[in-house]
Order: sequence, then structure tokens, then C-alpha cells
Amino acid sequence: METQSTPCLRVSLRHAQTFRKCLQSRGALDLNFCLLKESDETVLLPVVPSCLSQLDLQSLRNMVLSDSACEIVWSQSPPQSKKQRGRSTGNKLETILKEILETHGERWSEELSADLPHSFQRHGDLVLLGDNCFNLPDWKKIDHQLWRAVAKGLGAKRLAKMSRISSNGFRSPLVTILLGDHSWVKHVDNGIKYEFDVTKCMFSAGNITEKLRVAGFDCRGETVVDLYAGIGYFTLPYLVHAKAHHVHACEWNPDAVEALKKNLVSNRVPERCTVHQGDNRQLLLCDVADRVNLGLIPSSEEGWPVACRLLKRATGGILHIHQNVTSPFQDKAAVPAIDDATQRASGKRADREVWQAWASDTAKCISSLLKDINGATWTTNIHHIEHVKSYAPHIHHVVLDLECRPSFNI
Repeated sequence: METQSTPCLRVSLRHAQTFRKCLQSRGALDLNFCLLKESDETVLLPVVPSCLSQLDLQSLRNMVLSDSACEIVWSQSPPQSKKQRGRSTGNKLETILKEILETHGERWSEELSADLPHSFQRHGDLVLLGDNCFNLPDWKKIDHQLWRAVAKGLGAKRLAKMSRISSNGFRSPLVTILLGDHSWVKHVDNGIKYEFDVTKCMFSAGNITEKLRVAGFDCRGETVVDLYAGIGYFTLPYLVHAKAHHVHACEWNPDAVEALKKNLVSNRVPERCTVHQGDNRQLLLCDVADRVNLGLIPSSEEGWPVACRLLKRATGGILHIHQNVTSPFQDKAAVPAIDDATQRASGKRADREVWQAWASDTAKCISSLLKDINGATWTTNIHHIEHVKSYAPHIHHVVLDLECRPSFNI
């Protein structure tokens, strides 16, 4: 076996995120490398070599409740993680800028090193920097060379910098183009092509696990309504991978609508999608949906009545409700001293209890809304609670899959 080969667990795309979480909980997921999607609808999950002999594939299948693909393979060239790539690009960028400053008689300092970008977004040949870099006045001394040097160091042709999010109601980014002649970018995510103007729309890269989960749904024959479509973050996975019969995509930001329509065409699915531009609370549709996606955070609660009207009255359907749920802070002084591992496990258990409580309250609220709208009793069932990401130790983005059925169908 070649020394550069990396052990990986090959699993089906549909169950990739569940297997990933199982590996990570055991400390067996190699975080130095990225997940790698294969052409046959499977995903390679990099495994820590020292954990390989301890992996019980049948036990993993039982945990995931899946009899799908699950086997050990070796990858010759798994892609490095963002953290690993960031280290190498950061070193290259620092070397380039240090040389330029020294030719201008300036000395490198720890302050300058700390003012370099430690993370950024890459969209094709454009790199989008955050607002926490290149803020020292020292950079003015090489102003005419700075951005071309940064582009070279980061392997980009165009550069942009985001200062903050606009308060215009559309969450539009406030972005300045530093290098390049246009601001439209292309991004490929799980085989789906996204195109958008980086100065007018944001790309939710952090939602990749939820987009992969949606891609694994079987929506053949279903009508889906995406109440907060944006540029198509979830609309497109429903169409391209989940094979929904038709999607109604609702979006009130005209810049996002422009990008969404482009993306429907570039992914060859425009005939299976109807775009509704405007406030979804004014949407005239009703009684059409087998499932409704409510992908708005921190809360999609304003859209709950709309979603309830959209569900098919005869058969009901599933609501995918996104929410930022805040867990209470634990008073460490009030509990006995425990080891870190036990404390983390306790914290995770407490978080899950808070998510479950929120989901139960939401289910009751939705059930009441459905009764008011339809004049009959409906049954709601918490089908699944998915953790998408954490914004802070006590703030978690979760998705509730809530099954809603008229009682006469139960």
C-alpha cells in the first residue's frame, strides 16, 4: 500500500452525514481531510489510521439503521481540510507580503501577522475576505501592490472584502471588490451549480450538512414549497437530487431571485420550479404541498401559518422547520467537579433535551394552527431533529422534521 493512501469509509450519499457523526463521536473521523463525493452516489469519509482496526462495520450499520454501502477503501489523494489548506496558504501569503514590505524598508511584526486573514470564502477564482484582516495602517505603504500580492498568495484572480451584513431586510452583504472587474461568482456544491453576485447575495456554506441531508430525501412525485429560497440553497437539492416533482420557490430579495432563476437554468430544472417573488405571507397558494421547507434563521415562526395553509388538506405532509435554539448556561460552581469528557457528554445531553422541548412546543403550536386553518383536528409527530451547526457553545441551528396529518387519515 502506498504511504500517501488514506483509509476511508465508503457510504451512501443518503446516509453520509449520519455515518460521519458516528465516526466523529468515536474520534475516528480524520479532520485533516474533507469528505469526498464519488460519482456513484457514495461518499468517502476519511478515517484516522490508528482507529481503523477498531472499526466494526456491522456495528456502524446498526447505529445508522442502514443496510446500505459501508466498506473500507483507500484513497490516493483525499482533499485537505480547510484548516490544513489555510495553514499552507497562510504561510505562503505571509512570505510574499513580508518580502514586499522589506523591499520598502519596513520590518515585519507580530501585529502584521495577526492582521492577515485566518479564514476566507473561496468562490471559483474569487476569494472573499472577512472584515478582521488588513486593517492596520502599515498596509497603506504597499497599497499599490497589496491586493495583487494577496491574490497571488491565496491563489485567486479576484478579491473582495465583506464588512458586515446590511440591515435592509434582505441580509445583503456589504462587500467591496478589491481586485477584479465583476462580482458574479460560481460555486459548485454537491454537484449543484450556484451562481450569484457576491456583493448582493450571501452563500450559506455552513449549511452543507443539511443540503446533503435534503439531497438524500426521496421526493419523487411530491410537490415541495421552499418558503425562503434565496439563490436556491435547498430548492436545487430538492430538484436535482431528491427528484421532487415540482418546487414552488418563494423569495422576496430581487437580487436573490435573479440568481435563483439563473441557477435553475444552469442546473437544467427550470420547468419543474415556479418562482414566487415577494413576501411569502402574501402567497396565494394553498393546499398544494407534500412538504414545506422553512429554512430561515434565527426563526421561521412568521412563516408557520403560511406553511400550514400550504399542506395538502386531504393528506397533510412534512414541515422542515429551521430554528436557532438557545440552551441555558450551566452554572459550573453549582455542580460537583467532573472530568472534561463527562462534562461534554452532559452538555450535549442537556442541549438535546432543550431541542426536544422546543420541538414539542413547536408541534403543539403547529397542531393548533392547523386546527384553526382547517377547522378539524390534525396530528403532529416529531419525525426527526437534525443539528446543523453551532453558532456559540449554547446556540444551535437545528431542523425539526414535523409530520402533520389530518386525524381522519391516521
